[in-house]
Amino acid sequence: MNIINNNILTILTFLPLVGVFFVLVVQGDDKAAKNNMRYIALVTTLVTFILSLVMWGMFDATNPEFQFVQNHEWIGDVIGYRMGVDGISILFIVLTALLMPMCVLASWESIENRVKEYLIAFLILEFLMIGVFATLDLAMFYVFFEGGLIPMFLIIGIWGGKRRIQASYKFFFYTFVGSVLMLLAIMAMYWQAGTLDIAQLLKHEFSPDVQFWLWIAFFASFAVKMPMWPFHRWLPEAHVEAPTAGSVILAAILLKMGGYGFLRFSIPMFPDASAYFANFVFFLSVCAIIITSLVALVQDDIKKLIAYSSVAHMGYVTMGIFAANELGIQGAIFQMISHGIVSGALFLSVGVIYDRIHTREIAAYGGLVERMPKYAFAFMVFTMANVGLPGTSGFVGEFLTLIGIFQVNTWVAFGAAFGVIFSAGYALWLYRRVIFGALEKDSLKAILDMNPREMAVIVPLIVLTIFFGFYPAPILDATASSVEALVSHYQASLGVLPVAEVGH
Repeated sequence: MNIINNNILTILTFLPLVGVFFVLVVQGDDKAAKNNMRYIALVTTLVTFILSLVMWGMFDATNPEFQFVQNHEWIGDVIGYRMGVDGISILFIVLTALLMPMCVLASWESIENRVKEYLIAFLILEFLMIGVFATLDLAMFYVFFEGGLIPMFLIIGIWGGKRRIQASYKFFFYTFVGSVLMLLAIMAMYWQAGTLDIAQLLKHEFSPDVQFWLWIAFFASFAVKMPMWPFHRWLPEAHVEAPTAGSVILAAILLKMGGYGFLRFSIPMFPDASAYFANFVFFLSVCAIIITSLVALVQDDIKKLIAYSSVAHMGYVTMGIFAANELGIQGAIFQMISHGIVSGALFLSVGVIYDRIHTREIAAYGGLVERMPKYAFAFMVFTMANVGLPGTSGFVGEFLTLIGIFQVNTWVAFGAAFGVIFSAGYALWLYRRVIFGALEKDSLKAILDMNPREMAVIVPLIVLTIFFGFYPAPILDATASSVEALVSHYQASLGVLPVAEVGH
């Protein structure tokens, strides 16, 4: 047990690769062999999720330092095997582990071609995504961060829609080119600080001039990854062409890597530059919230509408992060976790009806509540959460970020508040067109409601959406100490007095 406790983060990170080995061992291409591969992937991802919950249970939320740390030399004294999590990163690992078994279940019947390769791609992707949030070495962060492009590129390009090749290349080149500057910045940081240990870099003080260029380099990568407006052009097409599970991971996890990068690097390592560029980020965030919401209103493809919705919601995240106060950052993290659950659930919901009539055109639906009442209820819960209805997880994150930004810039908060109105417009419009109205189309008259497998995927997400809406404490408590330490370090670097001391 001590061995497991001391190495739980390493076990958790590499466990998906064990699943890859066992999937490779299975021979044959018949139905039985494919099901065996699916069961191996499902068990592997479920065990990974359970282990992530065990790690969360062992995590000391009152300690802002990195925990479960492992630090070993690897490539000389430059690159090391450094692992650890704090209150910011642990939740993203749990979210990743939560969604992976749901992706396997969602793909159970819809993916029949090259099943072995498909499952291997997802298991390798899980390994790389967990590695992004678990590594404490800057070079390894870059490897994990960029490595995730390869399996997602294959998932879109092989198992995607009619324009999958164009979408996969667009996804790859947009995100890869954005990260080239980050690689140059990493080398510059090593020359400046003499280490790639993230824990040490967080204590290193870069000069304001150096921070300026480093911040721009990291921003180029993270802004495309999230993606921020106007760097979002690759996202809608990638979502539309990706298989259902690919869209889930793209929206729920890969987009969050940009926000995580801002929290891990931009704010604590380049505080002067972050403060200098804050208004620029606020401007882009408000543009994202308003413009992409308006664009979502005119979409005729369900997936594309939800994709533009994701860009709008990420605007609240960047706005909260660069508010650089506890409420803003807490809200941004909560918004990312909530969006991971809700957007993932929305794409899974689209997959349910797509598997039945093989179209995502909004005009092809209408009156589904008559044939699919359980589906109508589930889709309603996720739609309300996407709108930010009180009592759902979507409300908590948006509310906290708006309060956080209100303390910094009233006009930005005022502009962002319009996004709540616009999100209600496109989300309720979509729900009305798909669920309500007369059931007139012949293709829908024999459609069946969700089956037990689909219920097993959707119901847990409904429970989490409502649970965290009424009781957000598990997430907020886990992040509180780390966020407080981050904000204190940021304010100290800028020479700003903490709020509690301003009145003295």
